[in-house]
Amino acid sequence: MWTADEIAELCYEHYRSRLPKQGKPDPSREWTSLAAVVKVESAANEAGSAGLGSLQVQLLLSGELLRTSMNMGLFYRDVLNDSHAEVVAKRSFQRYLLHQMRLATSYQQCSIFIPGTETGKWKLKPNIIFIFFCSHTPCGDASIIPIRETENHLSKSVDGHDIAGQSVLCSSSNCDHRGPEDKRKSEKMASSHMIKRMKNADGGFFSTITEDMAVQQVFAKPEGNVNPECCESSEEMQAANKETNAGKLKAVDVYRTGAKCVPGELSDTLIPGIEYHCVGLLRVKPGRGDRTCSMSCSDKLARWNVLGCQGALLMHFLQYPVYLSAVIVGKCPYSQEAMQRAVIERCRHISLLPDGFLTQEVQLLQSDLQFEHSRQAIQEGQTSSKRKLVPCSAAISWSAVPERPLDVTSDGFRQGTTKKGIGSSQSRSKICKVELFHEFQKLVTSISKENLPDTLRVKTLETYWDYKEAALNYQEAWKALRSQALLGWIKNAQEYLLFM
Repeated sequence: MWTADEIAELCYEHYRSRLPKQGKPDPSREWTSLAAVVKVESAANEAGSAGLGSLQVQLLLSGELLRTSMNMGLFYRDVLNDSHAEVVAKRSFQRYLLHQMRLATSYQQCSIFIPGTETGKWKLKPNIIFIFFCSHTPCGDASIIPIRETENHLSKSVDGHDIAGQSVLCSSSNCDHRGPEDKRKSEKMASSHMIKRMKNADGGFFSTITEDMAVQQVFAKPEGNVNPECCESSEEMQAANKETNAGKLKAVDVYRTGAKCVPGELSDTLIPGIEYHCVGLLRVKPGRGDRTCSMSCSDKLARWNVLGCQGALLMHFLQYPVYLSAVIVGKCPYSQEAMQRAVIERCRHISLLPDGFLTQEVQLLQSDLQFEHSRQAIQEGQTSSKRKLVPCSAAISWSAVPERPLDVTSDGFRQGTTKKGIGSSQSRSKICKVELFHEFQKLVTSISKENLPDTLRVKTLETYWDYKEAALNYQEAWKALRSQALLGWIKNAQEYLLFM
């Protein structure tokens, strides 16, 4: 049986020994985050035990998140819009799964998949599970963690300034404690975008956010009796304070998250202290510069915990989604309650899901081992230095695939790409949307028509959007999840997904 520390050490060792220096942070001035997926395969003759397997998919260090104005437009398909460690890990995992599906469809026994009961469908071998590791608490709701009395006392800096309100470290940017000036700035930013609310064919609503934010914020019509997301911060923190009677210290503040509430939804109170944030809300990542359109890592983990990590494309070939069995966080500010709320509880009540989809009771654990290039570790090693630390601007991804397993990106493109080269195949990361789509298309064309699943035989499909929408059970599950739990999730406009 594996432990949280064993998984963490396996990931750290892989980072130290298997990844090149290129793309890693300069520890004198930079920090980064790490995420990975570990395959655990139990021995065939010991079905009840799970021996620790190899790190099959990827390890990476995360740099920056792109500006909103760069997210959309001509190069949307070519760029990595979200370079947070957790997201790059998941995209590299999908690349690994595509490779394993090609092995399965060519009937090679080394694949992790075995035939399902439906034509063209496959399922994961029963003795294989996947564990997700991240060196820091995911940004967003999981990072809203109570600070108790002793922690608050220890969080006074050397010069006497209170830093208790500093954020739990986001994967790509400094998430500072917002003062009145920051509040005015964010209000100005929000007011500068026109939000036009319109009714859709399903009776729900969507808002089109204009001014260089060509995205749609979709509100599907709620099904059944659904309790809307509410601002629960004071109730949760008061409950935390009641634990004082059980021997725990009183919560006096919360760690801040730099992820902002979704435009048009409930907002944080910004009241200093334990009520600064509202918990349980959908959030977008801060990025660098303008507000981004990327949902927080906490929100994305909650989504993966219901829909699986394989995405819509691979669901054509899968009888069941590929779920994570555990999520392990490295040594950092951490709250089991916050992780449980962010990843599981927000979606526990979902009903009307198609067969095979279910909110998972994923194990949530923390390791006592710290990542050597985390912000906290770098700060502890530079107590006498006044040099400002910044997040590393590059991201490294590694996948257990035979062709170009290593991928180093900067600003969402392959490191070394010039402005003139943007848009060419040489500029793309192997895990950007169009590259993963091309790998999927190769998989489809390698299979005879009679052996394809029904969803790929019934009609002609051409674009990325066509193939995603044709994964009917996945889209049905996503609609149920969005309408019952993740209302306000920001979706990219269809026009940016019509590539081939």
